[in-house]
Amino acid sequence: MGRSRYQFTDNKLPHFVTLTVLHWIPAFTQPATVNILLDSLRFLQNETLKLYAFVILENHIHRVAQSQNLQKDMMRFKSHTARKLIPYFQKNHIRTILDQLMFYKKAHKTDRNYQFWQEGVHPEWIQNNKMLEQKVEYIHNNPVKRGYVDLPEHWRYSSARNYQGETGLIQVCKEW
Repeated sequence: MGRSRYQFTDNKLPHFVTLTVLHWIPAFTQPATVNILLDSLRFLQNETLKLYAFVILENHIHRVAQSQNLQKDMMRFKSHTARKLIPYFQKNHIRTILDQLMFYKKAHKTDRNYQFWQEGVHPEWIQNNKMLEQKVEYIHNNPVKRGYVDLPEHWRYSSARNYQGETGLIQVCKEW
């Protein structure tokens, strides 16, 4: 998956995964762009993806997930969302983001005008329940640490509400 030195330990095991927009460009500041990510997650969930936790911030997404081939599912997610987001920015004349995606595109990406995601996903294998709990807590507290909200469940684009017994935007598996 890309040029990352990090590898999936075993595709069938849960991993903590971070996907970052190229050069940390704030692409997820509108509900429409976030919904592209959410729709893609839902699609993968209907196929093979088991999602334990997630958070979407303005320039990256964290999640704990598992599937029969998580590496392939991450590549599918990145490819699909990039193919949806770039036309969205074009259609809505969001030149600032498009110009940055073109400027920061890696030189070896000669088959396209834009690069949306940074290469790699930096997967971390979840080895036990304690580590899973730590990653879920980290994910849910990310918007709190940034000062965006006071409580994790106040962040709309996160699974924190699911863990509080409320209805979130996406169903997650809370049984480990």
